[in-house]
Amino acid sequence: MSKFISKGIVKAAGFMNMKNRINYFKVAPKALEKVMELEKYVRKALVDKKLAELIKLRVSQINGCSYCLNMHTKAAQKLKISNEQIEQLKAWKETNIYSPKEQIALELAENITLISEKGVSDELYHQVREHYDEKEYIDLIMIINQINMWNRLSISMGNQVNK
Repeated sequence: MSKFISKGIVKAAGFMNMKNRINYFKVAPKALEKVMELEKYVRKALVDKKLAELIKLRVSQINGCSYCLNMHTKAAQKLKISNEQIEQLKAWKETNIYSPKEQIALELAENITLISEKGVSDELYHQVREHYDEKEYIDLIMIINQINMWNRLSISMGNQVNK
């Protein structure tokens, strides 16, 4: 059933008039069906929804994806994430408004996004595991990788924020 939903979403998106270089949903529906399958997985992840949205925002900031920043800022506001948390996200290390659990997840997100520079050391892994069990750790990794994939797809396809 879930594959049919993904196919339906991809097919509907293929008819959208997207402001970008290529309507990738229309040109590569099989690939986007797989992307949507993973998207469904991360949306059901055990990770707190507000934290997942903060991760998506932070990764999009690092990658410079204005399209995703716009989308995830609106999603964060719908989840009632405070404006202070949204505005201070770039400087999360210098503030005390994020819990230790949020901070370590944000650090993991930064390290994975900048993996060639930072990597994921055993020390970071163990720090994350102090707050998250094995399944939650995997879910965090999948959320971080999914938003990185969306950012890269969006930037390379020239997605623009609809005004």
